[in-house]
Amino acid sequence: MKIYFKIFIFYFLSLLIAKDDLPAGAFSITRLHYSGGGDWYSDPSSLPNLLEFVKENTNLVIDTIEKRAKIGEDDFYSSSHIYLTGHGNIKFSDNEAQLLRDYLIGGGFLHADDNYGMDQFFRREMKKVFPELDWVEIPKEHEIFNIVFSMPNGLPKIHEHDNKRPQAFGLFYKEELVSIYTYESDLGDGWEDPEVHNNPKDVRLSALQMGTNIIVYGLLR
Repeated sequence: MKIYFKIFIFYFLSLLIAKDDLPAGAFSITRLHYSGGGDWYSDPSSLPNLLEFVKENTNLVIDTIEKRAKIGEDDFYSSSHIYLTGHGNIKFSDNEAQLLRDYLIGGGFLHADDNYGMDQFFRREMKKVFPELDWVEIPKEHEIFNIVFSMPNGLPKIHEHDNKRPQAFGLFYKEELVSIYTYESDLGDGWEDPEVHNNPKDVRLSALQMGTNIIVYGLLR
């Protein structure tokens, strides 16, 4: 049954046939420019590399140039997929928290990837966005780990950090996953140019495959 489901997915995606000129609806990722002093811009080669991998391995129409936006700006609203990363402090104003909440409830998707050191700040700020929700660990049997590439062990471990096991946490609003938080994994480092972190090829591949799963799941949930 899972095989037929995947065939259906790629049939659906194949309806979006790439043209020489990218259509207005081509998929891209918007990197969130947040306040607080954290390095929201870290791993600059990561998203273009991930988008290129998705382009080569799915039939999605992809714009491989990442967008960057603050909450409430045009590129924030025009994107279905927001990416947040960094090492330090994150700060949302009350208005930004409400706008992000409305965006996620309205169909947007947020992937937050801890690049080491942002955990306490990110969790604090997301409590402003969804004070009634708690992060729930996503089990390795969840569809997000199998929707395109099979990840039987769940979230891959890319960098050691504190030698904790990698965990994927989800925020579920009315039983729908609106945000995934990848912790103690550092997928973004695995997406960077190979010479930046010198990750083994298989480790880098697992990061790119997991990133692809997150993107496709976010689009089709």
